Amino acid sequence: MLPSFWNRIPAAWRPTLFRLGLNWFPAYRATGGRLLHVSADLCHIVVRLPLTLRTRNGAGTTFGGSLYSATDPIFALLLAMNLGRDYIVWDKAASIRYRRPGRSELFADFRISEDDIVAVREAVGRDGRCDRHFRVEFRDAQGLVHAEINKTVYIGARERKDGGEGS
Repeated sequence: MLPSFWNRIPAAWRPTLFRLGLNWFPAYRATGGRLLHVSADLCHIVVRLPLTLRTRNGAGTTFGGSLYSATDPIFALLLAMNLGRDYIVWDKAASIRYRRPGRSELFADFRISEDDIVAVREAVGRDGRCDRHFRVEFRDAQGLVHAEINKTVYIGARERKDGGEGS
């Protein structure tokens, strides 16, 4: 999931390069979402989704597709960056619940914990794969929830070229 050059990038540069890279990646850029913050430990990301002509629906509120697509890769990427190249990480399922129309810019706060990473490593070490569930909310500046997104991420052990399995 991560490009082969990722491990050659100094750790101190990774958050900034990840933020800039994803913000300029055409598929993510088209969502209208922008990464505002990537933590130094690569476990926390803040996304801003402005209400613009590109993210607005016919009723003048935030388009549901923009809400979902701005969240689509984030949890899988956080896990991939923290687990490393010995793991395969894919989005498996998602659901979205709209709570109220978005009439202003919205923010989503993505977090994975060290406990999440340890639990994934243990489950994959034991079973060869696991599914992990995450939840994120889009909130406005006042903290009101406009949408809840639930994601299921698949994580599996990558077989190494030497015939062994990843750990």
